[in-house]
This record gives sequence, C-alpha cells and structure tokens, in this order.
Amino acid sequence: MKKNFDIIIIGSGVIGAATAYELSKLNYKTINIDSNGEAGHGSTSGSCAIIRVHYSTIEGTALAWESYHYWKNWKDYLEVTDERGLAKFHETGCLVLQTKTNNFLKKHIEICKELNIPFRIWDKNQIVENLPNYSLNSFAPAKRPEDPNFGIPNKDHINSGVFFPTAGYVNDPALSAHNLQRASENYGATYKFNSKVIEILRTPSKIRGVKLDDNSEIFAPVVINVAGPASSVINKMANVQNDMKISTNALKQEVIHLPLPENYSGKGRKFVISDSDISLYCRPEQDNYLLVGSEDPPCDPSIWIENPYDERWKIPSEQSRIQAMRMAQRLTNLGIPNQPKSIVDLYDVTDDWIPIYDKSSLPGFFMACGTSGNQYKNAPVAGKIMANLVDGFFNNINHDLNPITLNLSKINFKLNLSCFSRNREINDQSSFSVLG
Repeated sequence: MKKNFDIIIIGSGVIGAATAYELSKLNYKTINIDSNGEAGHGSTSGSCAIIRVHYSTIEGTALAWESYHYWKNWKDYLEVTDERGLAKFHETGCLVLQTKTNNFLKKHIEICKELNIPFRIWDKNQIVENLPNYSLNSFAPAKRPEDPNFGIPNKDHINSGVFFPTAGYVNDPALSAHNLQRASENYGATYKFNSKVIEILRTPSKIRGVKLDDNSEIFAPVVINVAGPASSVINKMANVQNDMKISTNALKQEVIHLPLPENYSGKGRKFVISDSDISLYCRPEQDNYLLVGSEDPPCDPSIWIENPYDERWKIPSEQSRIQAMRMAQRLTNLGIPNQPKSIVDLYDVTDDWIPIYDKSSLPGFFMACGTSGNQYKNAPVAGKIMANLVDGFFNNINHDLNPITLNLSKINFKLNLSCFSRNREINDQSSFSVLG
C-alpha cells in the first residue's frame, strides 16, 4: 500500500465513509483508517438509524431536511451498486407527541413552516385512530421504577401530536456505510481496516500524518477526525483540545428490542414515535419487535466513558429494562423478557449535543465530532460539509476568519458552517439530548 495521500480520514462509519465519498469526487486521494474490520462496524452499527426532519434549531432542521432527500434517493446518490445490496430507507412517517416537556413543539412547527417541511397536526382522535392500543395518559416527568409515583398517571393527557410524513428509518446502518465505501472506492478512495491510530504526526505548525499500531506511518497534509466515541482521544493526540470551547465525550447508551404485544395494531405500529412525556422514542424492528431508546431525561444518570477502548462499557445495565418499563406505561400488554435483548454502545456527544464540523488550531487537522445519537441521518450532507471545509483549506480559505457556507440545493437554503464551530458558544436552543 502506498503511504502518501491527500487526506487521511480516521474512521469509516457512515459519516467517515460519506466524507471519503464527497472528497474523492473532488479528486482528492483519500484513505479511511479504522480499528474495526469493516466500514460501519463501530458506533454506526449500533445506531437506531432514524431519519427525521424535526430538530430544535433551524440549522439542524435544515441539515436533516436536506439529508432526507439523499436517503429518499439513495441509489441515485451512490451512483454505484454494492455486492451486498443497498440499505433501504423505510419511509414510515414519524409521530411526535405534543407535551409540556417539548413545549408542544411550538418552535419546531415554526422552523418547519420556514423551511417548507410537510407536517400535520393530529388531535387525540387521530392519534387513537392510528394507535388504538396506545395509552394517552400523561406520566410526566419521566421517572425511574424506584420512584413511588412511577406508573401513576398525572391529571393531564396527551391531546395532540405532529405527524411528519418524510421520516422513517434505515434497515441496516452498517450496510449504508458499506454502500458509501463502495461509492467512494469507485472514485479512487482507499480503506485500511483493523488498524488503530496511536499517534498524530505533526510539526509545530502542520499535520504530517498518522502512526498506526503496527508502527507503520501514513502521510498526508490533511487528517480528519471522524473517530466517533474515540474523537476526544484523537483530539488529545493532536493536542488541539485546548483550543476548543466545545468538547466531546463518550456517553454510554442502551436500546432494547421488545416483542410487540399481540394487540398492538393500527397504522401507527409502523411509525417512528417520539414520546417526550415518558422520554422515549421507538420504531419497528424486524421479526415483530419494537426498538425502544431513551430521550435522556434528567432522572437517568449520564454514564461518561473516559476510555472508549476499554470495552467493559459493553456490559448491559438496568437502563434498558427501565426503558422497557416506561414503554409499558403506553402499551399495557407489553411483555418484558427476563433476559431482554439490548444493544449497548457509545455516543460521541458535545456539550450541547450539536456536532462539531470544523477545522482546528493545527493547520490540516479537521474534526467531524460529537455526531452520535442524532447525526446518522445527516451523514450525506455531513460528508459535503467536511469536503467543503477541506477543499477551502487547500484553496487557502481560513474558515475561522471567513466562514464557509454550503448551499443545500435540495431545499434552497444557505448553511453557514460556523454554527458547527469548535469555538461557538453553547447553543441554548438545543434540546441538550439525543433529539438535537
């Protein structure tokens, strides 16, 4: 293998592979380096792969709305076939219940109107029509089972929700990364698996490349950190973390697969559902299962992982069972297995849950970090963002001084990329949760 490239990309998850695709289309010689054996076999493989268009900020919403169009036309975007087949976007729609917790989605509705995103407000009768077995009692705020008031409805009820038709989920997130690998290879991209970066090679003033765990070295004037939960480790290797107002950390997360109750019927059983009243989201899973994840309520402790390479974090906790018990407040006939089927993974999270897509203080070192939990859906456009930033670097544009804008052509929106800066102020418009 040659050892000199234009760009080294650390990571080959869905965003790393999308970045390679967009850069290789610009004729840059890229190499993705990943400690896993295949593209998408890190945190991407554990993603719930939900595609939705509602976010708490206009920039996040625009990013998701633009990205939807690429998932909708996945084959056309890739321009290639894959011997493993193509990931499938199941456009089921997403129902978001209007609750006191999410301020009845007032801000989200305003943003969607501004961006011409289709949505419909459903009253209680429409929700019941689609989800006849879904209890609409309010249990807020979300609680843990040890709380004496757990499972006891308060005096409120869920009376409305917002249905977003342009939403759903991808059936195989790891496959989507493999699709992007094949698409980027079609333009000359290189991938190196089972290789761990142990050192960032640099001079005091610029990037030189990376050193791997077999002591080999690969050289390039640009290195992009797309290492997912290990992003903070890589940033420390490059010694750029002290020049950042926004930090990233690895956060343990669990989702659970639950067998659907026999009486779970109606069109709504196919929806993605966001239920902030009990702080859960869910979507259908194959073989008549329901995938249930947390929306990070205050009652649940955050488990931060200092060393993502220490795999003791993979041991399941009680959290997945607690999420199942919360879900049982909605689906009263929901069975909770004695040995629940859960997935444990790490999120790469920033202080405000909004990603960093940016350069760094070290010329040639770039970051696509803090992307876990809510950025899978944005991978196609995240790849374009990173390609534009790197291409600007090669053309002597200082993004700190002259922020680059990206034209989101599908929705006719100009996105100022400074909103994803490492040196931005914490965005108080964020949900400060997986919802973004």
